[in-house]
Amino acid sequence: MSVPFGLQPTVKIVQAGDPVLRSSTPEWDDSLERTELEALVELMRSTMHAAPGVGLAAPQIGLSLRLAVLEDLWPIDQETAAAKEREPLEFMAAIDPRYEAVGARTATHFEGCLSVRGYTASVERPADILASWTDLEGVRHERELHGWQARIFQHETDHLNGMLYLDKAEPRSLCTEENFARLWSYEEPETVREGLGF
Repeated sequence: MSVPFGLQPTVKIVQAGDPVLRSSTPEWDDSLERTELEALVELMRSTMHAAPGVGLAAPQIGLSLRLAVLEDLWPIDQETAAAKEREPLEFMAAIDPRYEAVGARTATHFEGCLSVRGYTASVERPADILASWTDLEGVRHERELHGWQARIFQHETDHLNGMLYLDKAEPRSLCTEENFARLWSYEEPETVREGLGF
């Protein structure tokens, strides 16, 4: 899907309050033609990049399909990467993604969402998961994901089950992205919890 000047097509991202974000997507039925599926994945990828974000699920562009795209290659300083266990995540188109926790270890970090513009909140999630998905070739994969990669995969898979990160967030941690950047982004987690009372 090439266009002049290197620009890629994008679509509007659905925002919280739209019922498509609160409905569980049906089982994948393989009804899309291969060329249609590839075009949709490229559209989702370019929309995710333009947002910018690290994941996008089909309901976020108004489609009730069990499909998500994920990619996290954005630059980040080493200290933040270590604190979040953030490793680069190569592009992945995931059909019917599912996950289950591996072990009892959890991690708590602030998350945002392209469908909840302007806000962020603290979410505790399993730190280690067994992820499974089908690729565009129809091959089923299983892979252990850890840290931030596991968080991205869970966040996008939750979208396919009608869930937003806010459903799992600590309510008192909710802040605007502006206030988070201004007041809390460089603070220790304990300081943030004390300051916001959670």
